[in-house]
Amino acid sequence: MLWVMYLPSQFKGTRAQAAALIKDYPFASLISVDDVGLPYVTHLPLHLEERGDELVLLGHVAKPNLHWRYLQKRRRAVVTFLGPHAYMSPKVYPDLARVPTWNYLAVHCSVEATLIEDPLAKDKLLKKLIADHEPPYAEQWKGLGNEFAHKMLAGIVGFELQVTDLQCKIKINQHRPEARAAMKALYAAGNENEQALAQWIGGVHLAAGQNKLQEI
Repeated sequence: MLWVMYLPSQFKGTRAQAAALIKDYPFASLISVDDVGLPYVTHLPLHLEERGDELVLLGHVAKPNLHWRYLQKRRRAVVTFLGPHAYMSPKVYPDLARVPTWNYLAVHCSVEATLIEDPLAKDKLLKKLIADHEPPYAEQWKGLGNEFAHKMLAGIVGFELQVTDLQCKIKINQHRPEARAAMKALYAAGNENEQALAQWIGGVHLAAGQNKLQEI
């Protein structure tokens, strides 16, 4: 079962676009249910692996964080990723009968969790995260020695999250083609988030692992 978000058909993204967003914006919200039935949220970076037709997310939490115990008891969880987002002024439209909006890119994943507690498996997981964010640190980590590494690994619990369902929302007002050029120009002159949205509004996005351009 997918924990759904509001997703009009004109904003529905593809799996390839979802994978590209996850890799570009890996800082996620992992959402489980605690022992009293309330949402329990951890914000953390996740590593995406594409294993044939399957998508798998890898991550870890500190051992004092109760989240791993909730994943152990209730394997089903939700992971969300938020890409670039920004306000859009109605001044981009050729007529005045318009209202402001907020454009954004988001991915929601329903997942099944498996804990990773073996030290060697946790070390392998950490090296994948290091490769994502600071590859040169791998040599420093290796040079810290086995005793230090074992101490650090004992302080975390890793997990593998198999994606069972997925939603990708690409909301860049693509259903308003009359304002496309003005929106792109406005965002291109803005901050980092706005510039990233301008690239998507530009009409194409080269999805990771694809040899073709995905039209937006």
